Amino acid sequence: MSVQPQTIASNAEGLSTMRLPKQLLHVPATMAILAATVAFLANSFWLSAATSAVALSLSVAGLAILYGQLGLVSLCQFALVGVGGWVTLRVGHAFHPPFEVSLLAGGIVASAVGLAFGVPALRLRGLYLALVTLMLAGAFQIVISAWGFPDGGPGFLGRADGSGREMLARPAMAGGEVAYFLYVCAAAAISLSIAQWHRLARPGRAWALIRKGETVAVASGVNVLVYKAWAFALSGLLAGLAGGLLAGNVGQLDGRAFGAFESLNLFALAIVGGVFNWYGALIAGVLLRAVPALLTDLGIDGYVTIGIFGVALFHALATAPAGIAGQIAALIARLNGGLSKGRGR
Repeated sequence: MSVQPQTIASNAEGLSTMRLPKQLLHVPATMAILAATVAFLANSFWLSAATSAVALSLSVAGLAILYGQLGLVSLCQFALVGVGGWVTLRVGHAFHPPFEVSLLAGGIVASAVGLAFGVPALRLRGLYLALVTLMLAGAFQIVISAWGFPDGGPGFLGRADGSGREMLARPAMAGGEVAYFLYVCAAAAISLSIAQWHRLARPGRAWALIRKGETVAVASGVNVLVYKAWAFALSGLLAGLAGGLLAGNVGQLDGRAFGAFESLNLFALAIVGGVFNWYGALIAGVLLRAVPALLTDLGIDGYVTIGIFGVALFHALATAPAGIAGQIAALIARLNGGLSKGRGR
């Protein structure tokens, strides 16, 4: 009985070692194609929407780790985006460091807050965890409505009045719209590669065992508490980086855009996009920003997206649990299978 698990573990380790570099190359290659296409074709309006979509895809990638790998429902992810944006703005206005320093500070603080938000997950699952994290998102909405986002003022909150408001400076190498979009794509490629590495390497295997059952995971030598905390910290880091990149895109953030409903919306679109494939996060980010932008461009009220996303979520849950990305992956697998059979003949 002990030989079989050891054999499976050694085979999995070998497969991971051989396939890991090749699979990780898919992320920067896809991001490079996306960045070149959008930068060449998009106008100013769509370029801004695409920048926000790519940035928000990082927060969806964090949700995909929690739900896709561990089966944990966290409904406070957009609040962590706000935390990352708040810290990025505060550090940038207070100390004027390079943009990358402010961005990393936002990601690290959001990671710590995400870990704190994830403490209930050590004992709760399912509906109870969802309710607790949704209440935390509501608490953030109240706090950010009272505090607002820093805009160059003095004191801890960094709030300025009237003409004293400042915009957060973009990176020196990415001052223009096209340059900043490419910068965000590069940051997203690195971040999504890190998330994909976690899926394919040892953490991903540990998370898969925890999802099957904590008793199975403990029997296999997995430290359940450590790996759950790891997942929440990584998810918070990705969300915080998304918030910092959003802050750099527009220079300021509005507290009204970080309501608890946005976390629900983000989770729903994560399922629609697909939480089991890394590019599902990109699809969800595009849906979250491109669909409202398209409706606005057509002169249609953006609130129509609530109904559209609701129908899309119902369709995903009823017919395509793996989301759009899962359907794309299945189509590619069928095409590859057909090509292999054709060559075999």
